[in-house]
Amino acid sequence: MGQQTLLEIRNLTKVFPGVTAVDHVSFDIRPGEVHVLMGENGAGKSTLVKMIAGIHGIDDGDMVLSGEVYRPQSVLDAQRHGINMVHQELSMMPNRTVAQNIFVGREPVKGKLLKQVDLRKMNEDSQALLDRLGVKVNAQTRTKDLSIALQQMVEVAKAISTDNKILILDEPTSSLTTPEIKALFEIVRRLKEDGLGIVYISHRMNEIFEIGDRITIMRDGKYVGTRRVKETSIDEIINMMIGRKLVQLFDRTWNKPGEILLETKELTGLRFRNVNIRVHAGEIAGVAGLVGAGRTEVAKAVFGVEPIEGGQLFFAGKEILAKGHSPQKAIADGISYLSEDRKQEGLFLEFSISDNIVSVALKDLFKNGLLNPAKQKKTADEYMQKLSVAAADAERTVDTLSGGNQQKVSLAKWLLTRSRVFIFDEPTRGIDIGAKAEIYALMDELVRNGAGILMISSEMTEVCGISDRIYAMHDGEISGELIRGRDTFTEDNVLAIMLRSGGERHELLPDKEEEALHDKGGR
Repeated sequence: MGQQTLLEIRNLTKVFPGVTAVDHVSFDIRPGEVHVLMGENGAGKSTLVKMIAGIHGIDDGDMVLSGEVYRPQSVLDAQRHGINMVHQELSMMPNRTVAQNIFVGREPVKGKLLKQVDLRKMNEDSQALLDRLGVKVNAQTRTKDLSIALQQMVEVAKAISTDNKILILDEPTSSLTTPEIKALFEIVRRLKEDGLGIVYISHRMNEIFEIGDRITIMRDGKYVGTRRVKETSIDEIINMMIGRKLVQLFDRTWNKPGEILLETKELTGLRFRNVNIRVHAGEIAGVAGLVGAGRTEVAKAVFGVEPIEGGQLFFAGKEILAKGHSPQKAIADGISYLSEDRKQEGLFLEFSISDNIVSVALKDLFKNGLLNPAKQKKTADEYMQKLSVAAADAERTVDTLSGGNQQKVSLAKWLLTRSRVFIFDEPTRGIDIGAKAEIYALMDELVRNGAGILMISSEMTEVCGISDRIYAMHDGEISGELIRGRDTFTEDNVLAIMLRSGGERHELLPDKEEEALHDKGGR
């Protein structure tokens, strides 16, 4: 593998009960390169990098780091060797400040005899690092008060705050919008120039060709092949990943919109104000915006998780009173909410796949109040098959699944409610391209059958590719609206209205004019 190899991986193997997660995988990481690791959910990518980072032990095979045998016994051992990892699933201490999270375990101290943490230095160093990253966060803010996207950027700051030889980034942009991704990529390029080897896991194809140097593909725990980015194509990568050609990613059936199922008028709440949106039966309304724009806060207010301070909320023409509005009432009304934070808000991680899938629809499934194990198993098996959940059986606990398969389980439980309005907050976060196509097909099936979907996404190609209409948010307000057929859906167009002030937004069109436009171009 040559003298330029930083880390050589030889026949690495990891076996968990009932499954070989990584099966004799070999590849190398070179200084000053971004080595992209790709594969479907459950392909073994995360398990492989967790062995490199000292989280999982090695069952077979070995590694050579800078010419010496490397077999980390713990995360701290890996860090001492210059290897750090930013996880897809966040591990912030919510009640500690950003600075305390960045410097946890290695806080600067002052005093010769009575040593104590130097809070001033820790805060100043953390703030300088955040400013360098372009992360607009006060280092003394508690992490529980940050959005998922900002927590992700803090994780990156934490990882690069030490001397590294290798930095592992597992889906670092899954919750970031285009400007935040660009800022992160600038940091990655500087790290490359400093000679770091970067292992980058991502399901976003456009990122690979922008930031990657080489790509290694895994499938079913095995090594498939390595390609130079400049010498491959999206079609070849997909074929290597899933073993077949993906015909169409955004395969929508463009429907004539029906009645207005969900509508807000001047809705005001936590970190948002005067929000006017509509979701018709038979359509997907996408919501785009920068980190902190207020997208998730609007979704949570509509679902009853966060308070509504003013304005009106309507479901199927009936006003929903802010007083007494709750998730239980929203579900009863026919509104579902898929959270962007599946780990903290979307799943019972220590419960089985089966228990999670039926958790929201217990009253509908078991009308006499008594659980029916046979019916529960049949239902869980049906939805596992429908969403291609990769697990031996429905009794596996959710915490043993890959992030992508956890997302499928979270989605399954809401599909089971048969709601009329689905709020999907980052529905394909951490999902491979094959699974994305499956989820888009499910979303299309829902709207074909008369449901309406409000979709929040940080992935601009997703927003443009699958939405019937797009609302852009900026600083807590709707800054513009695009409608397919009237407007051209491009990333540049969406970004342009995202960056406007709320006072410059388009006026909503009258219902009849909207329907006429939906029947034109793009349908």
